[in-house]
Amino acid sequence: MFSLRNLKPTTLFRYAPCKNVRPIIYTRGFSLLTDKQNNDDTSQMFLVGKNNGFLPRSDPLAELPNEFSKLESLLRRMPLQLPDGSPGLLASGQFGDAVRDELPLYNVDHIQDQRLLSALFRDYTFAASAYLLEPCDILYRSRSDYGLGRKVLPKEIAVPLFKVAEKIKSKPFMEYALSYALYNYKKLDPKGDLTYDNLALIRTFAGSESEKGFVLNHVTMVSHTPYLVRYAVGALEAVEKNDRAMFDQQMAGLNETYESINKEMEMMWTRSLPEDYIKFRTFIMGTKNQPMFPDGVIYEGISDKPISHRGESGANDSIVPLGDNLLQITELMPENPLTAVLRDFRSYRPTNHREFLEYVQVRAKELDLRKFALEDPNSAALYLSNVDQIRAFRHRHWNFTKEYIIKHTEHPVATGGSPIVTWLPNQLGAVLTVLNEVSSQISRDKLSEGNLIRVEEITKRADAQKRFLNREVEKLRQMFKDQDRT
Repeated sequence: MFSLRNLKPTTLFRYAPCKNVRPIIYTRGFSLLTDKQNNDDTSQMFLVGKNNGFLPRSDPLAELPNEFSKLESLLRRMPLQLPDGSPGLLASGQFGDAVRDELPLYNVDHIQDQRLLSALFRDYTFAASAYLLEPCDILYRSRSDYGLGRKVLPKEIAVPLFKVAEKIKSKPFMEYALSYALYNYKKLDPKGDLTYDNLALIRTFAGSESEKGFVLNHVTMVSHTPYLVRYAVGALEAVEKNDRAMFDQQMAGLNETYESINKEMEMMWTRSLPEDYIKFRTFIMGTKNQPMFPDGVIYEGISDKPISHRGESGANDSIVPLGDNLLQITELMPENPLTAVLRDFRSYRPTNHREFLEYVQVRAKELDLRKFALEDPNSAALYLSNVDQIRAFRHRHWNFTKEYIIKHTEHPVATGGSPIVTWLPNQLGAVLTVLNEVSSQISRDKLSEGNLIRVEEITKRADAQKRFLNREVEKLRQMFKDQDRT
């Protein structure tokens, strides 16, 4: 048996004493966040834990120390609109000049404190994206065309960014968790909860209410992930123990948590207006598979060869990948270039998140959680319901894409460099297929009345949605070019 603080995907040996006993699988430990690590300044800020889930282990550092005052000043003056309503540096295309005139080459070699390193990573990635994409934003506001971004990131940003990225084991470019969203919030009441009304942004590009809503809605969704972590680990433990009652309890809790996350996700419509997203979307685009950067970007003082990275994307979040890996959906994804992009996206997240997700994937496959669930019709119904929550999340994400992006631009590529029309439906379609396959294996005559209703509703919805999605994607492919380019 493994404990909450001793988990890792390294199989030592298996032993099955007889046919009717599930194999005993011994694994080394993957450490969830401990109190000792939480009090250690040198521990990474993003460590998966049962109390913080996928959020940082403590609240982000909101203001840089005086040692970095010029960087702090630039970022405060950077947004298109400042808090007092006046235009910032990006509004008139002055940020690049200000970087060249004001920003020194700060030395970060001596810094070991992970909270400060994470804040510096966030802030240098904001500066990097603003600098590289400023010309694209100016052109897009006047002509709805992005043109070309800047080809060289000056050493004053590139060198410290590269060094800080190495210290926190990340890529030297803006990320969802480490930069734009999960390390970019502050509590208005430090002792209060992670509720939307108690949160504010630290850094912004647009300075608008819609940008605030877009980012902080992700934070409030992720605030539910401590329960996801607990129930995922509990479900694996239940399978190992061959404890059906415990398994059903954990799967029911997991389902309830995903329902809460999906309800919170729905709040995006009121917190961030669809027509406003395009006004700050430019700055979260990447340099990989984007026409604005056909040759990548040179990091001055680091390398003379261009470097390319995918842009910030909600697809880098760990909520759905946890469900994919636990429920063994990942194994059933189609082998094609779009799924390859999915795997690439999953490298753009904190190291410890990646390790935990890999652990869950390996462990679920070793124990064959899916097979265990399908051995009992009512367990299978709970499994199916959780897969349906993953469907609901992906379907809502696809609806956001249509309303926030496709209706407002002809740009064929998402911020992360994936094709705008085909990428999300690739995963959504795979989940709909899983729902149909699992449903066909559930004996209806052995289901409780509530589970029978649940299974029938899920099955009918998946059938209808699959047919509509195929027609919808085919129609949209005719409107956007290069939808096979990844």
